[in-house]
Amino acid sequence: MKSLTRLLVLFFGLLLTLPAMAQNQDRQKIESAKIGLITNRLNLTTEQAPQFWPIYNEYSDRRRDISRQLRKSTKPGGNEAISELNESVELKQKLVDLEKEYNAKFLRVISPQQLQELHNTERMFNKMLIDRLNPQN
Repeated sequence: MKSLTRLLVLFFGLLLTLPAMAQNQDRQKIESAKIGLITNRLNLTTEQAPQFWPIYNEYSDRRRDISRQLRKSTKPGGNEAISELNESVELKQKLVDLEKEYNAKFLRVISPQQLQELHNTERMFNKMLIDRLNPQN
């Protein structure tokens, strides 16, 4: 859970560092690749897919918003005030709460095995993306 949050923050952080014009094109390519991978790995049925994707898209949007707030709240340099540290902790808690909320929503549409595969696939995708963007590692 902790590493997933770190990867997500890093993933969205990397996306924001791309040049402005290329960012939209690259983001679309990345999102298309991610959707394809999730679709393939989850083996969604024709009944599940139309219910799953709106939930997933809403979850992704909300997670992205919280992750952006988290990045803004943590300033480099290590001299964070207590209020900034508290804000950071609150935002991390929001990410955990969001995951709990959406796990319940997902389980109304997909099986527990598919939900676990979703989380595994997201981690795998983020790792592949980071490795591709940072070939030295």
